[in-house]
Amino acid sequence: MTSRVAASEGRRLAGGQDFSLVLGGPLFHLLRRWGLCDDALGLLPRRIAVFALITWAPLPLLAAAQGSLIDGGRSLPFLNDIECHLRFLLAVPLLLVAEVVVHRRMGPMIAQFQDRGLVRPDQMGRFANALDEVRSLRNSAIAEALILIFVYAVGVLLIWRHYVALHTGAWYYASAPGREHLSLAGLWYGYISLPIFQFLLIRWYFRLFIWAKFLFRVSRLNLDLKPAHSDKAGGLSFVGGSLYAFMPIGTAHGVLLAGVMADRIFYAGAKLTDFRLDIPVAVIVLLFLFAGPMAVFAPMLSRVRRRGLVDYGALAQDYARAFDAKWLARGASVDQPLVGSADIQSLADLANSFSVVQQMRITPVSTMALAQFAGAVLIPIVPLALTIMPAEKLIQKLVGILV
Repeated sequence: MTSRVAASEGRRLAGGQDFSLVLGGPLFHLLRRWGLCDDALGLLPRRIAVFALITWAPLPLLAAAQGSLIDGGRSLPFLNDIECHLRFLLAVPLLLVAEVVVHRRMGPMIAQFQDRGLVRPDQMGRFANALDEVRSLRNSAIAEALILIFVYAVGVLLIWRHYVALHTGAWYYASAPGREHLSLAGLWYGYISLPIFQFLLIRWYFRLFIWAKFLFRVSRLNLDLKPAHSDKAGGLSFVGGSLYAFMPIGTAHGVLLAGVMADRIFYAGAKLTDFRLDIPVAVIVLLFLFAGPMAVFAPMLSRVRRRGLVDYGALAQDYARAFDAKWLARGASVDQPLVGSADIQSLADLANSFSVVQQMRITPVSTMALAQFAGAVLIPIVPLALTIMPAEKLIQKLVGILV
């Protein structure tokens, strides 16, 4: 009976090979039914083209029809709206690309829990339940319905209309005696294009919540971690690889921030230096969102590190005492030469192991991964440096720094 239960749990755990944060939900099934997606998130160029045709392509046509495509007396005609073009022609494709990247990288990564033997046999059932919870939340129609309601109730009517949109004669407004209201292009922009984009973005935040909940559940298991593991994370450094999978989403946020900043620099009299606090705050918030969930392993890794320091410290003490007794106290036989003895190499190896334990991190993510993710966010913002410094001088400064 026990063997059958163990075998059943093993099969359920093997389902971790098919782990995916993105293969599910009403939108996924709808896209698959319409021939815009397959079971492995193929047909990506087709999806990108269709989303661009829905969110961006009607806008220049409507703007041209109302005379706000190029100028039309507007302070921000459609063709000059950098934020709009970046949002729908670059940020949306990046969010779609991220689905493919996350799907392909996360499944093999989660399988590492089983392949490395980190989940003890008596914990396999709880691990399988955590995977089942991921699938249930990912497939939730209620969650996507609530996201859609939030997009229209908060994202469009509150945040965009009152805090993001430029009220300076932008192309999406039509002037009327005593007031401005959304033009026909503005109606499409505000009630079709923006909601689609915001839905895709907020759905990623929901997936991050699912990911964080899964990591929390796993962090409560009795995992078989080793303090002297060479990855300096007890064997969990592969979890930090999720940050690389999420990089396209980080870049998409950088694109959005660059678009907002560009419109305000070119058409609202702002300067890049006006955003000197906004940029680092945005990077810190994004690092918290995407890397923060891995902090749930901190208590577990701290315990493993403390235990390792005690155990390896005691082992090193015993070995050093035996080494001294043998070689420094002349305990070795005269026919046993010091040169070529494995004792010294063993002492060095033990010292290296103890050093690894000392350097063990309390989170799976490395400093390099954090820096690269931050760089992915900042890359779209870099060209805006040309607004305060000519390209030639900027290149000279970069060459001077590098050389």
